[in-house]
Amino acid sequence: MSTPLVAFGDGLLTAPRAPTEAAPARFGGAPVSLSGVVKAFGERPVLRRLDLDIPAGQFLAVVGRSGGGKTTLMRLIAGLDAATSGTVRINGTAVSGLQRDVRLLFQDARLVPWQRVLGNVGIARGPDWRHVASLALKDVGLGDRGREWPFVLSGGQKQRVALARALVSNPSVLLLDEPFGALDALTRVEMHRLLERIWRERGFTVVLITHDVAEAVALADRVVVLRAGEIALDQTIDLPRPRREAGDAAASSLQARILAAV
Repeated sequence: MSTPLVAFGDGLLTAPRAPTEAAPARFGGAPVSLSGVVKAFGERPVLRRLDLDIPAGQFLAVVGRSGGGKTTLMRLIAGLDAATSGTVRINGTAVSGLQRDVRLLFQDARLVPWQRVLGNVGIARGPDWRHVASLALKDVGLGDRGREWPFVLSGGQKQRVALARALVSNPSVLLLDEPFGALDALTRVEMHRLLERIWRERGFTVVLITHDVAEAVALADRVVVLRAGEIALDQTIDLPRPRREAGDAAASSLQARILAAV
């Protein structure tokens, strides 16, 4: 686990800007755009002149086979890597280095074992951090677990803590890298519903990286298939919310269309 990822994902670089009773947060998302983006590692191109516009507040899922460029795309948006050529912009400003209003959630919750749950959520130690972290824990359904140690939590509870940690900074863009892949089916459905509820309340922009086409259709407004560094399909998901996790004919048809493009 590299230091930049830990620092960025845990929000160590900026103080929390989450809601407090005295100063309610301003919720909302930021638009993300990639124009002519190329990313190569040595002689190996990973992204090939990628053009992608993500409106503010949209929930975008990116699917594709391993090596297709999904994680590279996420790292460019986060500012963890720089494009070989082309431009990545968030809210109209070119990305250069780590972004204040962008947070990441990984498959591994990456909690600090020597901090209690509340300390993990408020790890940036901004003003009134205990109160801010308590509000975030309450928002993810763990308001009574702040004094516990991470090792006593289930996998789903750890991911809730990681989500709360991302929320305390009130991000305008949330990047999710296979965050539910290690969870059992029932816990994964619970996390889907929690994430959707918070996204609809706060309105931030979401980019979800996933191999699970059913998950993408269940959560996203739009699904992009990356294949060999290019967009093979850009599919709007116009299904009513909340969506059923299984047994929906329209969802099954969309899943088949996406799978055919992967």
